[in-house]
Amino acid sequence: MAVKDVYAVVGQAIGGGVPAFLAEADVEEESADAVAALTRSGASVVGIAQTDQFAYSIAGINAAYGTPPNVAVPGAIPGGSSSGPASAVAQGQASIGLGTDTAGSIRVPASYQGLWGLRPTHGLVSLRGALPLAPSYDTAGWLARDGETLLAAARASLDPASQREVARDAAVVSGPVFLAADDEVALALGDAIDALSAAEVFTSLEPVNTPAPEDLFRIFRYTQSAEAARSWQDWIGAHPGALAADVAERFAWAAAVTADEEAGALEARAEARNALDLALGDDILLLPSASSVAPALDASPERLQAVREATLGMTAIAGITGRPALSVPLVEPRRGSGGAVPGGPARVRSRTDRDRDRLA
Repeated sequence: MAVKDVYAVVGQAIGGGVPAFLAEADVEEESADAVAALTRSGASVVGIAQTDQFAYSIAGINAAYGTPPNVAVPGAIPGGSSSGPASAVAQGQASIGLGTDTAGSIRVPASYQGLWGLRPTHGLVSLRGALPLAPSYDTAGWLARDGETLLAAARASLDPASQREVARDAAVVSGPVFLAADDEVALALGDAIDALSAAEVFTSLEPVNTPAPEDLFRIFRYTQSAEAARSWQDWIGAHPGALAADVAERFAWAAAVTADEEAGALEARAEARNALDLALGDDILLLPSASSVAPALDASPERLQAVREATLGMTAIAGITGRPALSVPLVEPRRGSGGAVPGGPARVRSRTDRDRDRLA
């Protein structure tokens, strides 16, 4: 496994993607719980994998160490902040990438690089020994090239009492979520869902109304930012100039969130969670893992910010509700100057394969 540089690994120091933080870090005497769970089941650590600085990005770009490659789409960003584990898995350097997902940091690189990625139910996997960002959203999870390996990682890491077979396979889709995606993403995923429906993978497929993604983004932004500021502002204040400009700007915005703004966002979050739980029930929501294909490495800051906001409006559904989210590479990307463009027919698993690889 490749371990994201936010986890303690015995004999190593945690860097969090920030050279100044690594320079002051002590060597760890024991591994984080999420690392130890996998090593107890026979996994070995092949390397510490890169992360966006303090995991506060979904782009995969690190100004201090460089950008991990996206071998699925050369010339495109890899997605973050679990960029290093994703790239290591995609390149065949590791079988499992151990990452964290706060705002989509497993799902986005999985989407951009054609991998399986799982953010389990919030709190099911211990984060003892991992750097925090926003604790009410931070979630340990995994990336893999196939469903069987991802299933093995999940089974090794989750308490058996929390694992159960899905009782039914009813699925729902949300119009507001699809409208928030780029046209090429929405059309490609629509074709994939049509193929899944035709293959009778789900017992039913119905539309459902969910809160607007832009509203979910706003709720998530204020609540996550307030927590991120509490986690890191003291260290950042004591180390001026230690962060890249974009990450420093994000933390500065976070530090400016007022107590009243956070309180209002928390109230809105509770209302949004109730609305989502009522709309979704126990059904499986089918949605894009990211709002766009992988943007080009030379994409403008404005384009990256627009992609970030649209994507977080989708990924916030799992964050706000604490539900699990599984990214499955059903749509093959093709290479293009603007990043990965979905193309060709969706590859749909048979019912037998799906049942074999079903995640608890």
